[in-house]
Amino acid sequence: MVKTSKIKIKTNGNCDIIDITDQTQNAVKQSGISNGAVTVFNVGSTAGITTVEYEPGLVNHDIAAAFEKIAPENGRYEHEETWHDDNGHAHVRASMLGPSLTIPITDNQLTLGTWQQIVLIDFDTRPRTRTIICQIIGEAK
Repeated sequence: MVKTSKIKIKTNGNCDIIDITDQTQNAVKQSGISNGAVTVFNVGSTAGITTVEYEPGLVNHDIAAAFEKIAPENGRYEHEETWHDDNGHAHVRASMLGPSLTIPITDNQLTLGTWQQIVLIDFDTRPRTRTIICQIIGEAK
């Protein structure tokens, strides 16, 4: 069985990190699928999805600092030269993180560690409304 749902998330951009664990778990519960997997996919090329321990030091500083070292906001990007915009670093960061994540489902629950949350990281330079697709595949109860 396959079930698909959408989550809409308002972001602030600029490495905004948003916990989407509860929304994803809700999609799994509503699907009726008891065992399988959910793929959580960001529609767009300037945000990505991963798991973290959602704690203040990591989400308010460490992740942004790491991405700034990898793809600096003030770096030179051919993307910006071509399109005359300001988000070349956002595209590079999002491509490195990746747009999706797959999580096993057991007994209609996400199989996550005690301190593990699913997060959307928006690297763009402005607020956005993001669409996240949850595609749940597995067997129903």
